[in-house]
Amino acid sequence: HSSPDESEDQDLISGFLRIVDKVWFLKCQHIISCIRQGIMCLVLFFQNHIIYCHIVTGGSNHANDRNKWAFSFNVCDLRSITVKCEGWSCITFRLKDGTALPAIHFHQGGSTAFLDSLRKLVQINESPDDENVLIVSTYSRAFSQSFENLLDDTNYGFVQKFKKDPYTTTLGGFSKVTNYLFDAFRVPELEYHQRPAEEEEPGFEVITRLDLGPRPEVQRRGPVAMEEWAKYQDSEGRITNVPHLKDVIFKGGLCHAVRREAWKFLLGYFPWNSTHEERKLLQKRKTDEYFRMKLQWKSVSEEQEKRNSRLRDYRSLIEKDVNRTDRNNKFYEGLDNPGLILLHDILMTYCMFDFDLGYVQGMSDLLSPILFVMENEVDAFWCFVSFMDEMVMQCPLCTFLCLCGFTEAQDSGYLYFCFRWLLIRFKRELHFQDVLRLWEVMWTRLPCQNFHLLVCCAILDSEKQKIMDRKYGFNEILKHINELSMKLDIEEILIKSEAICMQIKNCKDLPHSVSEILGLNTVTEPSAALETSEYGILESPQTSPRSTHRQDHVISNGHSHLKESTHNGCKVAFIS
Repeated sequence: HSSPDESEDQDLISGFLRIVDKVWFLKCQHIISCIRQGIMCLVLFFQNHIIYCHIVTGGSNHANDRNKWAFSFNVCDLRSITVKCEGWSCITFRLKDGTALPAIHFHQGGSTAFLDSLRKLVQINESPDDENVLIVSTYSRAFSQSFENLLDDTNYGFVQKFKKDPYTTTLGGFSKVTNYLFDAFRVPELEYHQRPAEEEEPGFEVITRLDLGPRPEVQRRGPVAMEEWAKYQDSEGRITNVPHLKDVIFKGGLCHAVRREAWKFLLGYFPWNSTHEERKLLQKRKTDEYFRMKLQWKSVSEEQEKRNSRLRDYRSLIEKDVNRTDRNNKFYEGLDNPGLILLHDILMTYCMFDFDLGYVQGMSDLLSPILFVMENEVDAFWCFVSFMDEMVMQCPLCTFLCLCGFTEAQDSGYLYFCFRWLLIRFKRELHFQDVLRLWEVMWTRLPCQNFHLLVCCAILDSEKQKIMDRKYGFNEILKHINELSMKLDIEEILIKSEAICMQIKNCKDLPHSVSEILGLNTVTEPSAALETSEYGILESPQTSPRSTHRQDHVISNGHSHLKESTHNGCKVAFIS
């Protein structure tokens, strides 16, 4: 009512109320960091409910009514609700800061249904002092039930299991939570699709679609052999025409005989423009540095280690992981294998190099191929350091979960099944030799930033139709994806990944957010050295991973359309 009194000439302002669910995926990078460090982190989702009062304006006399009478507030800010009956129901909201919002009069009923809907989200109790006043407590039943599901009797050993295997336990435990939260929080599909455009809530942007056109055909070539590699070195050993060399490595990979030397350049251990003599001096200096760090943990006595729980825990976890890493590979098979000893010593030394990170499960999987190729403790260590610098800096799961568009129609639990892919770079999904090929291709940083995320998209693109046709939920998707292990064709994946990238680049109206994700048309600092290749401007090979800012975003694969939307103030993009 336009006036709080009961004057006969007051206006009746029509409108409606809406309770809106808003759910954010909270601090994914922090969560993954916690998981990597062996810390159990339970808070995955944050639920927010907003009540909007929309005003329907009727004529010119009420042109300003929308701005004057419309309001919205967060349910967690609501302190009480006053309900009165004056021939019809009247509701007044009072916020925690004391603000009383305009009274809402339900002339045609509906107040009871509204309060019943609100009771599903918060606790509402009658005030002991006033029977007309309802006290609101922002108690989240969804959170309570989700964590009860997680920590019920059947999952009593969750914490113990988490310490032994954080990856498997996290996925197994949280599959219940994510399935419940999806059902509890998401807007009903019918309501979402039928909502008129003019009723969109503030802070949301209508999703638009762009035609990407056909996916181009891609051809790959054979690997770079030793003779071809030698042609890229001058008389003093400097690597020449680096952009073209990276192109051919990306297109075909490397023969195994070339890897031991080439990986040192690709990983940044050797500068591309260094001479033979400069590299010898670098190796000597790095050898001394390595053995100084190794001596630090080697010289710790048993008495000292008893009082150093952190080092003791690192050693215990490393010994367990090393004993089960690639034992079918001849380089690591058998008892007292020298390869296992090197694997153990490098990982222990890395704990001295990076005290903050130390050792977390999965590092042995990342080191194993590098040590296999280098066959040298020191070289393997410094290449591993460069790899870990890049891995720690990149934490793409959150973006990948937000941007993979085909899961809109599936209860995929935000694609947690991709966690292992990204955490250990497909190490357990591919045969060992295929891992070597994939990694050296990714280390060229072609044809775009975050190419490993397009590799995820290529795998999902191959399985998308099957998953959607069978209407898999989270657990079914997880099982299906895990069963792909050792059945993937690396050449087919690389062809499709590159084709997806080219398809996106050919889009004339590519959204800025997607350009940022893939590092397309990015502005480079004037002082930075630039390279050019058939794929455009690349980052300088001399730029260290720690000093290079990289966008940890990804887009999903697709065939014909790209979408972009702004949701809760965070712009995301995906291809359907």
